[in-house]
Amino acid sequence: MDSLISASARALAAGDPLGALKRVALRDDPPALALRGIAMAQLGEHARARDLLRQAARAFGAHEARARARCVVAEAEVALAMRDLGGSPRPLLEAADTLQAHGDTANAAQARLIAARRLLRIGRLDEAAAAMDALAAAPPAGNLPPALRAMAELTCAELALRSLHMAAARAALDRAQEAALQARVPALQAEVAQARAMLDQPAARRVEAGVDQPLRLSEVADLLASGALVVDACRRCVGVGAAPSAPDAAAVWQPLARRPILFALARALAQAWPGDAEREALIAQAFRTRHPDDTHRARLRVEVGRLRALLRPLARIEATARGFVLQPLDARPVVVLAPPIDGEQAALLALLSDGAAWSTSALALATDASQRTVQRALAELEAQGRVRSIGRARAQRWLAPPLSGFTTILLLPAALPIA
Repeated sequence: MDSLISASARALAAGDPLGALKRVALRDDPPALALRGIAMAQLGEHARARDLLRQAARAFGAHEARARARCVVAEAEVALAMRDLGGSPRPLLEAADTLQAHGDTANAAQARLIAARRLLRIGRLDEAAAAMDALAAAPPAGNLPPALRAMAELTCAELALRSLHMAAARAALDRAQEAALQARVPALQAEVAQARAMLDQPAARRVEAGVDQPLRLSEVADLLASGALVVDACRRCVGVGAAPSAPDAAAVWQPLARRPILFALARALAQAWPGDAEREALIAQAFRTRHPDDTHRARLRVEVGRLRALLRPLARIEATARGFVLQPLDARPVVVLAPPIDGEQAALLALLSDGAAWSTSALALATDASQRTVQRALAELEAQGRVRSIGRARAQRWLAPPLSGFTTILLLPAALPIA
């Protein structure tokens, strides 16, 4: 490795892409192509970075397996930054095994960290947690470079925040801040500061007796540990939460994300508690009609019966002269946990608020919806001026301005409801 390549690599490690490009911008040998690709990625030119990394991987010979594996890892990180979440993670994991076999433990750990972050982006929290546990148990975990250690701690913090484990999240953020200061990379320090700011921003609204109260993440965790019957409009589920330290059996959740009519009825009943909800109001809320007839009333009885069966371990639904009333078991209070932003497209706005450009296929994968459903929702948001698109056809990407004043972490996709 010549001196210019070494100097360029040191500049990239210090977060100075322009300094790296000054040394290798006019070279087209494989190591220079790889370094140029990483530099372009740090500058935000992701499409150009991917092209350069692919050229470098092809240019390395068959005997340079470690160099090719490094290019695969760098390309995977660029794909994550581009929110290109499709494809198989197998090449990335194979590259990690190759790097580990050649003694490149730092880059092998980075490959596994990228795989864990991808799982986190698409809401597979259990798999992401298992991947982070495996990374922490690996022998070189304590000897990682400060920048990589900071990214690992940021990933652990986001995983803890998505699961509302606040103590673990604060500890991970403290470790991330310490590592970022050691790395001396301003962009990394800013990312840690942004993550810490989420702790003090409103994340949801508590709706009780017609009064809205903003809640921070720690207050949401306290609410779930209070034993109240919570109708969670962020994750579309109903249940009784428990403290993170309590056994899993102490929490009972009934997911209703795929049953929107039942969830609409549950939310309307909870908002009317301790009183009853009128039949006409329930029909308007669930069936979106202001002119009910006998068919709507018959359908309401059917849907209430289905909801009654699902909520039997948590509450009873009794008929009254005007409509129906929710009666939680054990005289629990009833609370509605509303999202900071209302609307069917809240999850899409939460994903787009990270400032990255998302493809329709990536949004569909992250929200577990069909591409056509996502396209219709994006068209509505674009008509409202809340999102914008760049590019055409398969190169089209979607952007949204950051949502200031509150955090949308509770609206991000998750495989399981809050526990």
